[in-house]
Amino acid sequence: PSDLRPYVEKLSQIASTNVHCYPNAGLPNEFGGYDETPENMCEHIEEWCRSGLVNIVGGCCGTDAHHIEHFVEAAMKEKPRKFVTKTKETISEFSGLENFAIRSDSNFTMIGERTNVTGSLKFARLIKDEKYDEALEVALEQVQNGANIIDVNMDEGLLDSELCMSRFLNLIATEPDIAKVPIMIDSSKWSVIQSGLKAVQGKAIVNSISLKEGTADFIEKAREISDYGAAVIVMAFDEKGQAETVERKVEICKRAYEILTEKLNFDPSDIIFDPNILAIATGIEEHNSFAKNFIDATRIIKEECPGCKVSGGVSNLSFSFRGNNIVREAMHS
Repeated sequence: PSDLRPYVEKLSQIASTNVHCYPNAGLPNEFGGYDETPENMCEHIEEWCRSGLVNIVGGCCGTDAHHIEHFVEAAMKEKPRKFVTKTKETISEFSGLENFAIRSDSNFTMIGERTNVTGSLKFARLIKDEKYDEALEVALEQVQNGANIIDVNMDEGLLDSELCMSRFLNLIATEPDIAKVPIMIDSSKWSVIQSGLKAVQGKAIVNSISLKEGTADFIEKAREISDYGAAVIVMAFDEKGQAETVERKVEICKRAYEILTEKLNFDPSDIIFDPNILAIATGIEEHNSFAKNFIDATRIIKEECPGCKVSGGVSNLSFSFRGNNIVREAMHS
């Protein structure tokens, strides 16, 4: 337990939520038991409590009811640690095995979308053929190429999407070089998102929910996402359809923001809006302003929904130029 002190102390300085500590009773010995006695462990736990480092203490490997009795007695003598007050800057934080924060001075956050059966023919083929080891290599390559977050989507009619999602996320959890980044659970089916939330580790991002099915449905899904401790992407859709104009994008996002923050007490830093980047140059004059509409709406949404983030599928912009990669890459840049 004494070796944990520096880590507990550091956590206590930065965490704005509970700090839990569940120490082992030492390491297993040659007789199959553990060496740390309740009395010995309690010396350290009492000191952590007295120093205001922890909110919750408990036992892990090697501890038994006798240990826990001593821990309870030690903890009852002191008050739990006080939460750290958040800074004025709103920081969005997500995690895999490692923490990832988006600050005001952060660069673009890059979301790898190659582990998406709707966006990658190669990945879709690997999943259909149950070549999960090779599918994991696709995820690893994204992380190695600089993806801050990886998007996982299993929406394909011939797949058991719920099973594929949970299986792939469980496999990712065994690969530290992949699991270190946050996961974006991406699906148009709520049951697939639920499967992902049950399997993912760390603080994930759900992609996505919207007001398309009305307020009650939106609240129900958002509440479950909050219970899992995940962040959420909200699409600019409502009962009338997809938002195309600046006014509609802002109207829908403001409505969703008010529901999430006022009715569900969602942290604004856990809300990411996708105000729809739609294709330009389709031959329909009204579509020519779609790119500008996204940019203008983003500015207003960030002003009127403080603390939120904005995400957009930039490649949607150039769908009219499929096959002409030089033009598409220039537009995306």
